[in-house]
Amino acid sequence: MKKLLIFTMASIILLSCSTIKTRPGGDYGSPKTKHELLDNNTFKITQYSHDKTYGYTEGNPVMVGGNSEGPLNERRFLNALSGPNGEKIVYSRIGSCCPFKTKNSPWGGMLDKYDITYFGLEKSLVIYINMYDSDTLKVPVGLKLNY
Repeated sequence: MKKLLIFTMASIILLSCSTIKTRPGGDYGSPKTKHELLDNNTFKITQYSHDKTYGYTEGNPVMVGGNSEGPLNERRFLNALSGPNGEKIVYSRIGSCCPFKTKNSPWGGMLDKYDITYFGLEKSLVIYINMYDSDTLKVPVGLKLNY
């Protein structure tokens, strides 16, 4: 019985590791971008994405970096956004998904998914955020900056 339990646990560990995804072009790299703050709770973002997948797909998440400050950085990013006509957005974390390889965590990373809504939006949006790696922050297509 003990051998069966050990075999089962080893199988689960091996299978779970094999589901870790690698993004097109390889693993996510080390943080390479230092993000500027507008205030302690908001990133200063200066670019708009023209890529309709940016932030909206697990293959092209927003990379806020931060590891220990990762959850705060996720909120700093979202706090900078508004709806297309300046509407205040409301966001809530749905949970984690989509395991991937990263050099910034010995166990790999998980993306966080956020539900985004604002007045007049018929169907909420889902934004995927990577808190392990960083890259230039951009406003996803269909949203604007709130400043």
